[in-house]
Order: sequence, then C-alpha cells, then structure tokens
Amino acid sequence: MGDYRALAQELGGSVKGKRVLVRSDLNVPLDGSRITDEGRIRASVATIKELAEAGARVVVTAHLGRPKGAPEDRYSLRPVAARLGELLGSEVAFATDTVGESAKAVVADLADGQVALLENVRFNPGETSKDDAERGAFADQLAELADAFVSDGFGVVHRKQASVYDVAQRLPHAMGALVATEIEVLRRLTEDPERPYVVVLGGSKVSDKLGVIDNLLGKADKLLIGGGMVFTFLKAQGHEVGKSLLEDDQLDVCRTYLRQAEESGVQILLPTDIVVDTEFPSGDRDPQPSVVAASEIPADTLGLDIGPESAAAFAVALADARTVFWNGPMGVFETDAFADGTRAVAKALTEVAGLSVVGGGDSAAAVRTLGFDEAAFGHISTGGGASLEYLEGKELPGITVLED
Repeated sequence: MGDYRALAQELGGSVKGKRVLVRSDLNVPLDGSRITDEGRIRASVATIKELAEAGARVVVTAHLGRPKGAPEDRYSLRPVAARLGELLGSEVAFATDTVGESAKAVVADLADGQVALLENVRFNPGETSKDDAERGAFADQLAELADAFVSDGFGVVHRKQASVYDVAQRLPHAMGALVATEIEVLRRLTEDPERPYVVVLGGSKVSDKLGVIDNLLGKADKLLIGGGMVFTFLKAQGHEVGKSLLEDDQLDVCRTYLRQAEESGVQILLPTDIVVDTEFPSGDRDPQPSVVAASEIPADTLGLDIGPESAAAFAVALADARTVFWNGPMGVFETDAFADGTRAVAKALTEVAGLSVVGGGDSAAAVRTLGFDEAAFGHISTGGGASLEYLEGKELPGITVLED
C-alpha cells in the first residue's frame, strides 16, 4: 500500500504494535442512521485491513458532512463504524470524541491488529481552521494518539486541514493504497494519455469546471458536455434555454472555449436534443417530460437531461476512445425520467477498450444508483473535488506534504 514498506522501515522494520493514524474518507450519505451509498467505506477497507493484518493498532479518523466545528448527532460516524466493522470482519471500536478522553481510552485499549474509529474530526474547530496555529494545535493532539500517519482519504487531499496536512508534518507518514492508486490514474490522464482521449463533463455549473476545461482543452481530442452546464454553452451560441440553469457571467468564457477548441482542432460536442419539463420536480401529472431540439427549448420549460439523439451521439463519440475521463451527470439522474442520458454515458464507458475513469462525486453516485457493476469501469474515483483540482493542474496540499 503506497509506501507502506518504507514507513515500516522508518518505524524499526514493522508496524506491528505501532499506533497508525489513518485518514480515510468515510463521508457517506445517510438517511437517518442508514447509509445510502457505502462506496467510500468499501474503498477505504483495503488499507485499514492491510495495516491491521500487519499487526498495527489502527486509529481511523474521518469526517462526515459539514458540521460547524461542534458535535451534531446527524453527522456522527457511529453508523459508519458499525458498517466498517462488518466489511472488515471484526469489530471497530468507536470513540465518542476526536482527541478527548474517549479517544485516548479507546486507543489505549487497542491490541495489535485491532481498529478504532474516532468521532467526526470536523466536530473540532481546529480541523478546518484557516489559522495555522489553531489547526496545528489540533494536529498536535491527533499526533499524540499515534506513532505514524497514513493518508488514505483521497476525497480530502485538496484540503489544507489538520488531519490531512498538519498531522503529516508531525509523524512518519505514507500514502495509503487508495490515494496512491488515485494519483497513479490521474497521472495517466494528464501525462501522455493514450489516444483518442475523450473528456465528458456534466453537472450543474460551468464555473465548477473552468479550471478543468482550461487545462484539458489542449490535451483532450474530444470534449462532450451535458448536464446543467450545457445551457450556458447553448446560450453562448445564441439559443433560447427557457428556465434552464444558466450562468450569464460565464457566457463570454463559453464563447472563448468554443473558439479555442475550433482553432486547436478539439471537438466540443454539445447535445442536439434536450429532455424538458415545465417545472421540477414534475410529479405524476400530464403532460409528461418531452424532447425538443437543443436549439429550440421553449421559454416556459427547463432542460433536465440530454435527449436520446444526443445520448446516442455521445456513445458513438466514446466508442473508439482509449482514454476517458467523466465528471458530472448528464441530467437529474435521481429521477427516472431524466436518467437516460447519464445511463447511456455510463454504459458507453463500460465498453471503452482503454482506461475509463469515473471522476467521483455525483458521477460515482450515478454509477451505483443506476445499478452498474463498478468492476466494469477502469477506475471510479472517491474524490470529485480532488480529482478536478488535480486535473486543473493545482497542487494538492495533502499530497505535497507526503512527498518528502
């Protein structure tokens, strides 16, 4: 796992009996105490299991949701501890705080090969503080619980936070298997990718993808655009988009991208038809959603998915690809009436002969929600934001701090 062996050597040749703090990404959606998508928990198991089997006393830290630096029952990791234990095949001890008396007692009681999970690390304001001293003080407390640190939460490596960045400066450290795999895949997308190279972007806003488009417009052969962000591109071409999502302040940016693509020979493929409705959610009423030309969206409707003609065209554009990166659904896939575009793109990715990468976030959720076999894709990222920032060419603090 990552540079696990190098870490073991630094600890005297073995992690057996050593307290290893593992920063995982266990930020899963909950419905009450029920986990509705356990993909990130499953992805975290390999590193934790390997360390435990090597005899380490594994102390897992993670966050869930966006608490405001204080405990909130709805963001407790207790349900995650139970499911993690089931997946590991052994009980996971749960500390009811992050660095307090419960955490200290739970860690002290660990035997070799046992695993504990600390309560939501964001219940402490020091975790996300912009003040280096406050963040560092919290990292000091986390570091006191361990002999070494393994960074395995890819979904947070773009954050300069105590359990991601500062604690690595205080302990012998290594990349976990998950983070190492994510970085290896992203390097394949940015450093001499096998061609044809196709990038598929969706989601709601152009502004969320500006850096990616900037950086990949000169690397990709084709750029397929769907989701809510497509309406800003359509408006930039002079088309009516009705009540669809629109970022007026990005119209000039979209025109620039379209011009740059034409000048550089990169094909930007926009939908030619759109599934529209007069409102969302539409409920059980008539008329049902309809398909219209992308250039003729009625003023009283909003676009909620790419149409069947576009879905077929996107599948054709992906058919001969050797490298594909996909981030963002094509429509509101959570509703059956607007899921076909996303389903078509996902199916096309399963048939790619080369490397197909699902870029985390809503795309990964869509793959699981729509019932696809995850093994059919080359790689499903656990970190949408981190993946995007890497592809934008940004440094990820949680990675740079490990590279010493």
